[in-house]
Amino acid sequence: MKTLVILTALLGLALAPLCGADLTGTWSASVVLDAGSGVATFVFKQDGEMLTGTYSGTVGKADVTGTVKGDHVEWSFDAAQVGTCAYKGTVVYGQLGSGTFTAEKK
Repeated sequence: MKTLVILTALLGLALAPLCGADLTGTWSASVVLDAGSGVATFVFKQDGEMLTGTYSGTVGKADVTGTVKGDHVEWSFDAAQVGTCAYKGTVVYGQLGSGTFTAEKK
């Protein structure tokens, strides 16, 4: 019986990363692009694999949509000034170019 409990606990720990994190909350992202750098604020709401929320930053404010699948997350929004802005491990800000980002939950 004790062995079964230990095996169940180890299996639970092994599968935990497959469940993915809940990204709900406010995030601050440092963005470095071809055209310069800035800080973006995202407020996310995660419901299963669906990610929604808002963006505010250098190119204004916008509604955000995306997905969370395990440890892979991507989201995007449309900004009138530059076009579609997409985050997928790297960031593409329409006419401003592509670059990198780091984000921290507040």
